[in-house]
Order: sequence, then structure tokens, then C-alpha cells
Amino acid sequence: MRPSWDEYFLKLAMLASERATCPRMHCGCVIVKNKYVLSTGYNGSLPGAAHCDEEGCLIVDDHCVRTNHAEMNAICQAARQGVSLDGATAYVTNMPCTTCAKALAIAGIRRVVVFSDYHDSLAERFFEKAGVQLDRVAAPGREINYDLESYSSARPFDEQKPESTKG
Repeated sequence: MRPSWDEYFLKLAMLASERATCPRMHCGCVIVKNKYVLSTGYNGSLPGAAHCDEEGCLIVDDHCVRTNHAEMNAICQAARQGVSLDGATAYVTNMPCTTCAKALAIAGIRRVVVFSDYHDSLAERFFEKAGVQLDRVAAPGREINYDLESYSSARPFDEQKPESTKG
């Protein structure tokens, strides 16, 4: 069955979360406008810096500060590419923390879609004050409905041999 747009973009956020390097929480964020992906992010360390899964988490006040959150990475990726997020929707695997909620609102995000809560209740209040619509939806299925039957006659790439060339 074909997924709804919300399910589709949440699945992309789930896929992005697989790149996360902090074992405390894998989070992904996909920012979309007019059904077009503008930016993606996952929680991970600064470029060139050690990652939690390599050197361990750096905990301050019960939070890992070694990593940037998925939302911040998605916002920064868009900024580096000169992409405006004004009026966009953020699909996030987990409810944003207060800091990320404020950053999303400041960046111009008008809607946030999540399927998992986070312990930070202030984020919801910040969204409300900033006029950001928060939608909590059911988690999309983890399976990918790929139609293998359509490709039953195709051979996998590793079984294909290049044609010999003469000349």
C-alpha cells in the first residue's frame, strides 16, 4: 500500500536516524516544503570530531553534548546550501528538545511531525507560542514495500558480467 506523505517523510527521517552516532538516542530529521526534501539531519558529532560510538558520550547534566541534534544538523545543512526553510515542515523521529524547537521555529518551520515523544515538555509550549503546528502521528511501519516481483527477471549486480570488448 502506498504510504501517505507524512508516512513517507517520516520513513526518510527514520532512515536518516540510522546514520546517528550517539547510542543514547538515534534521531533523524527531514525538512520538506511542497513535497520536496530541502534538508536532512541526524544526531552526530561535528565534522572531523570524535563520535560517541568511537570515544563514548560526553555527558553534562544528563545530556550528551558531543553530538549535535538531528534538527540542528538539518537546519545547518540548509543554511550551508543557502536553502530557506521558511514555511517548511520538519519530520522528526523524536519530539524535539526545547533548544531544537526554538531553532526550528526561528528557521521558519511552520509544522513539525513526530511519532515519538521526548521528555522535554517546554518544546510544545514554544511551538504553540511561535505558531508552529505540532502533529503527533503513529509510527510508520519499518518495512519497505519494495516490489521485487517487477524485477524477478533482473540479475543482481554482483551476478552481472561486463560484456567483453574487442578492439
